[in-house]
This record gives sequence, structure tokens and C-alpha cells, in this order.
Amino acid sequence: MKDTMIGVDLAKNVFQLHAASMTGQLRFSRKLSREKFRSFMAGQPPAVVVMEACGSAHYWAREMVRLGHEVKLIAAQYVRPFVKRQKNDAADAEAIVIAAQRPEMRFVEPKTAEQQSRAILFRARERLVRQRTELINALRACLYEYGHIIPQGAHQIKRVAEILDTPNSDLPALMREECAELLEQIAEQTVRINARTTKIKALAVEADTARRLQTIPGVGPLTALAVEAFAPPMENFKCGRDFAAWLGLVPRQFSSGGKERLGRISKAGQADIRRLLIIGAMSRLNRLGRKSIPETSWLAHIAARKPRMLVAIALANKMARTIWALMTKNEDYRVPAQAAVVA
Repeated sequence: MKDTMIGVDLAKNVFQLHAASMTGQLRFSRKLSREKFRSFMAGQPPAVVVMEACGSAHYWAREMVRLGHEVKLIAAQYVRPFVKRQKNDAADAEAIVIAAQRPEMRFVEPKTAEQQSRAILFRARERLVRQRTELINALRACLYEYGHIIPQGAHQIKRVAEILDTPNSDLPALMREECAELLEQIAEQTVRINARTTKIKALAVEADTARRLQTIPGVGPLTALAVEAFAPPMENFKCGRDFAAWLGLVPRQFSSGGKERLGRISKAGQADIRRLLIIGAMSRLNRLGRKSIPETSWLAHIAARKPRMLVAIALANKMARTIWALMTKNEDYRVPAQAAVVA
């Protein structure tokens, strides 16, 4: 049993340490430079090292594990209530230890280097998509000033090219040059996006977990990679409902006095996975996706009675619970009718 807990307030150059016993008695409080932090921790006996889940936290978590320490990461919003009157590095490190010693505290699972690499790839593609959207909106705004209304969507770029190439166009030459420059930038961003999409699909084919997740209707390579990159091990959740709650796909509660009041979804968890699951659910509810929904299924019954967005949220919640089941049981998705026959 480790008898010391060391709270570390991470920074770029100076790290603040606060060490205490498991019962709360202060052992030491020390400020170290980045160079001295690693050597100091290497000389410490095995302890429980606690850090906020912020920038570089997962890297230092892996480094502390190599030195023989046990590492726990806490979300920053769970540490803030334990900070005393004045906020400084020493107070933050002390608050980290106090929060970690609470028996009901929830911790963040440290990510592996492979998980972080996949997360960086996913974020890179998202950033390029946002940049391309910005360029497309700027191009649409320029044409709007000359009376040309271009609908939203990247697929409408062909209409812009047709307008610019029209011989008798009323657009000035300088305006055409600027729009052509924007079109070139959009094309470059599209090439980069496609390259990262291809890389994501290749990773999704190589990984057995990602392949298994893609057997679920509405789950594609992007969603599978996001689950692998951002979701903690499914063993941390007791059931699929806990995983759906972690994603924020459950109603927000305003209950009091024994009376239950439920609102909109909490949106309290991982936003990328939640967004992709909702997009996948919406794809099953469009004109083409509805053809694969059996008329006697629960989805068909609820889709006939409820608004489309509400049905998509309910379906995304069920998809999250299905993901938990597949990852914990190491099985492929089976259509409910087929599953009943097999049983």
C-alpha cells in the first residue's frame, strides 16, 4: 500500500508539488523546475501521483508510471471547489490532493501514446473542415454582395465556378480574381481533408475494435476512431447506460423534493463521440436510411410518433449502449431478429 499522495500542479516551466499522507497530514510542499521534476520523482518511493487532466497530463502520467508511481487524473472542474480563498500554484496542488482523497471522486483514465496519436489525427481533420467552411462562407459572402445567392454546403462550389466562368458575368475582374483565389484555397483544403479521411479509414480497417464497431448501423470509420481515441476503457462503466450518460446523451435532471423533472440532454460528456453518434442516427432517419428500418421495430414506432431530432437522440443513446456491449463482449453487431433466432 502506498502511504503518500503527491499532487502536481502542471505548468510549462514550473511544477508545484504538494505531498500528504493518505489521512491528510502534510509531508512536503515544493516548487520544481521542469528539468528537476523528473529526477525528483525518480528518487521518491512509489506514491500515488495526482494531476489535473490538462495539457501534457497524459504524457506525464505515462512517465510517472514508468518510474513506479500510481497515477490518477482528475477533471479540473472537480478540483476547483477545493481551492481555498487565494488561487495560486500551491493552493491548486493542495486542492488536487484533497479532491483525490474523496472516496466518491471520479478519475480520468490516462491515454496511451497511440490513443493520443489517433486523437491528434481526428482533431487535424476537424480543424481542416472548419477552415474550409470558413473559406466557403467567405466566398458565399463575396458573391452575395453582387446578388448571387449560393446555398450552404461544400458541394455547391461547382455553382460558384460556373458563375465565375460565365463569359457575360457582371462580376468585375478584380472580384473574379479574389474568388478564384478562394476556390484554390478551398481545393487545397479538400485535398488535405481527403488525405486524412483516407488515413482514418485505413486505421479503422487495421484495428479489430474499430472494425467491430462499424458493424453497428450508423457507425462509420470516423465514429469508430473517435471512440478508440477519446473513450476510456469500457470496463470503467458498469453498464451501457453509464457510457451513454458519460457521453451526455441522457436528460438533464432538475429533480427536487422527490419529484422527478427531466430536461434536454445534459451534453456533459465527450462532445465528438456524441456529435458523430447523433449524425449517424440522423443518417438512418433520412429517406434512404428509413428503408432499412423494419416496420415492426421500436425505431419505426417511435419515428411515427415523435419529432425527428428526438428520435435521433434516442437512437444515438441506444447506439452508445450497443458500443459498450460490443466492446465488453468482443462480439460483432447482430441484427435483433437474427439475434433472436440464434438465441
